[in-house]
Amino acid sequence: MTHQWPAPAKLNLFLSIIGRRSDGYHFLQTLFQFLDYGDTLIITPTSGGRIRLLTPISGVAEEDNLIMHAAQRLQRYCWALEDPKAPGADISLEKVLPIGGGLGGGSSNAATVLVALNAQWDCWLDLDTLAQLGLTLGADVPVFVHGKAAFAEGVGEKLTPAEPAEKWYLIAVPPVSIATPQIFGDPELKRDSPPRSLAQLFTAPFNDCEPIVRKHFFTVEQHLSWLLEYAPARLTGTGACVFAEFDTEAAVRHVLSQTPAWMHSFVARGVNVSPLHRALLGWRKALLWTQS
Repeated sequence: MTHQWPAPAKLNLFLSIIGRRSDGYHFLQTLFQFLDYGDTLIITPTSGGRIRLLTPISGVAEEDNLIMHAAQRLQRYCWALEDPKAPGADISLEKVLPIGGGLGGGSSNAATVLVALNAQWDCWLDLDTLAQLGLTLGADVPVFVHGKAAFAEGVGEKLTPAEPAEKWYLIAVPPVSIATPQIFGDPELKRDSPPRSLAQLFTAPFNDCEPIVRKHFFTVEQHLSWLLEYAPARLTGTGACVFAEFDTEAAVRHVLSQTPAWMHSFVARGVNVSPLHRALLGWRKALLWTQS
């Protein structure tokens, strides 16, 4: 049965870089929160084992697409190679999240595929197993799989559930795509922030990637400077998107109405339980109802 699944965006409410491993990965402290806004995946299980992405993403080859990698990884984990009983899937993507925007679009897409196909294919893997599969696709995938706001440490894989305030955000989308390796590879990036507790980091939230991004991408600097006139604002992830936080929907929509013509932006609410997991709960309830 065909079903629609959300692939929500995330924000890094702060991002502190406390060290670097010999393999180039960085030790981080960051806080992930989901948004009630994101891509949508439409998935139809099929027989015969073939997995098809019906809506290719411009500029992303199918062999590099995390949606395909996630589906194939789950299929190989649950069924032996060339097993004639292995299911397939037709997958379509309605994409609204920018590529290279720091909102986690690719990782969220991959997590949604893992969680949705685990349900639709009757794999019955637990979330920890799905998160381990997801980690092989990207450091941010596990937080989307688990579906709860989290304080992340290590290279992003050590997750502690958190309950930040569910504020309203104005997210600005500069017209540039920023590759994560470009920022993490910059020799001027600050890599020696002291490890701090979640409470300490909340007192002065900051993103250590922000100075580098603002220096090299004038359009990000321009967007962030405009937002800072109205509310606390900062970069998410390695950018390019920036966000300002508000206590009420009325306040954020008032500022949205004043955004200049050159700024593309949208309003979303921060949520501590992923829309994907709310959808999964609804899917399971509907399935039980049809079977009763």
